[in-house]
Amino acid sequence: MSFSDFASVLGDVPTLLTLKKGMKPRPLDEVDCFGRHVSATAQKYGGDVAVIFGDRTQTWRELNDEACRLAGALANLGVGRGDVVSLMMENRPEFITLCVAINKLGAVAALINNNLREKPLQHCITTSDSKLCVFGTELSDAIAGVRDSVALGNDGFVAVRDDESSEIPEWASDLCALSSNLEPTEPAAQDQVTLRETSFYIFTSGTTGLPKAAVMSNRRFLQMASLSHIAGLRCKQPDRVYLCLPLYHGTGLIIGVGACMLSGASIVLQRRFSASRFLDDLRQHKVSHLVYVGEMLRYLYNSPEKADDAVNPLHTMIGNGLRPDIWIDFKRRFGIKRVTEFYGASEGNVAFANILNKDCTVGLTASTVALVRYDPESAEVVRDENGRCVEVEDGEPGLCIGYISPNSAFEGYTDSSATEGKVLRDVFEQGDSWFNTGDLLKTVDVGFSLGYKHYQFVDRLGDTFRWRSENVSTNEVGEILNGFEEISMSNVFGVEIPGSEGRAGMAAVCLNEGLDQLDVTTFSEYVQKNLPPYARPVFVRVQPAQEVTGTFKMVKKDLRDEGYDVSVVEDPIYVLKPRDANYSRLDEKFLAEIRSGDARF
Repeated sequence: MSFSDFASVLGDVPTLLTLKKGMKPRPLDEVDCFGRHVSATAQKYGGDVAVIFGDRTQTWRELNDEACRLAGALANLGVGRGDVVSLMMENRPEFITLCVAINKLGAVAALINNNLREKPLQHCITTSDSKLCVFGTELSDAIAGVRDSVALGNDGFVAVRDDESSEIPEWASDLCALSSNLEPTEPAAQDQVTLRETSFYIFTSGTTGLPKAAVMSNRRFLQMASLSHIAGLRCKQPDRVYLCLPLYHGTGLIIGVGACMLSGASIVLQRRFSASRFLDDLRQHKVSHLVYVGEMLRYLYNSPEKADDAVNPLHTMIGNGLRPDIWIDFKRRFGIKRVTEFYGASEGNVAFANILNKDCTVGLTASTVALVRYDPESAEVVRDENGRCVEVEDGEPGLCIGYISPNSAFEGYTDSSATEGKVLRDVFEQGDSWFNTGDLLKTVDVGFSLGYKHYQFVDRLGDTFRWRSENVSTNEVGEILNGFEEISMSNVFGVEIPGSEGRAGMAAVCLNEGLDQLDVTTFSEYVQKNLPPYARPVFVRVQPAQEVTGTFKMVKKDLRDEGYDVSVVEDPIYVLKPRDANYSRLDEKFLAEIRSGDARF
């Protein structure tokens, strides 16, 4: 280890001490919410820029005043403390101000993935017990498709214009019109809401069924935002944070927006990620910090390299999914000094962060965690002769679990049975409880690290895989595919594609009796209509019959092993090629393109 490495780690000691103090669990009955912190930031940095979005800028004072007016309008519509408001909108400043407004009222924002349509969208609105649905006019068609099935009534839909030319549907109220003449008065509830109360429902694809609403308390939101602000991004005013991830995800909203709310740093907000525009945006807006996901960085890494790629103001980034195979070269190419890779889940009670800036690691954790043996064949945790879990050796992959206690609560989901399904009991002693992350991690040697163990993400287990920066539930996709009139049963799993992050969806389907060929055109139309882009199977294999276990569980292992290799699989396999709307028969020629990495999924 060099002296510079040693000095760098020692230089992080003050940050670690500040973080330890900031992350200490506060009493749940203490009054606080992030809406109060936005008010404080507006008082301290009122004239400084809060959000840059295209040619629009908004100061912290303007953001807070607008949030107060929106809160007044929502209160006039009957929204109060503990009520749920579904929020469905693409990335734009109004999304942020609405989140702040809802929090100031002590209400809960149910953040709905704007890719959802029909049954999954209906499910999210109804299962969150929403009082109102607030949506952007850019998504009016999606809401119109479920309006008659979610039972919110005539006054239950409230729209926010995307621009001056967009129209408010006749069946929705105009929120901006309702708020424009109100005074920016701070809601009284803002000084009554406690850390215990729920700030958000963040929908996550679990291992079974449709999306589940993960509960995010005010305490956990502020803890995670503090982690990002103090030790991850280490941002302050006048830093600028580039944010192009969807705000309905915890990474974008908590790690990105939350850190800026606490620090006064500016948000450079983009509707969506663009690799071709990325470096120009950094230079134009003097961006110093970035919030990322692995797939986004892979796109940048695969773009043509230019001699001046590193000539930009970006020096620090935080996110998850930066794979070790490109980590070092990515930093070199784009001139990155600090990478805070983190690991965690919206609903979980464990968090890891690479706050010591070590390469190829998700860093350390203050949570009580264990890595235990897991049998992929039986999909079960391994227990010894006493019925206790067995920890793996250092450097060996193991299922990561987090100890559940009053100070590290598993807040779970709105569905109590789904919450219980993520808890392991009697793990190391009678009566203990641990959160099952569903992921394999391992410890890694990073040299001098002040005695902290460092970890590396290995893989995701079970029936959930990650594709296009989204968690995909195989059961959820399977249920949708089973709704197609020609399919009797579908078995969905993830497969690797060279040069792509995560796993692409593949479905092995059986047709109804009497059918010997899939109507590919009609099936393609059905998939396009009923599944968001990230959940659409890239490969579809048509089987004569499904293999099941003695307990009628569908067998995935052999299907995963065979994958989409048409040289060994006799069944017809179809592929949804990049930028195509219809499936086509996979042949040896395109298979070769996939294996060479030239298919560009």
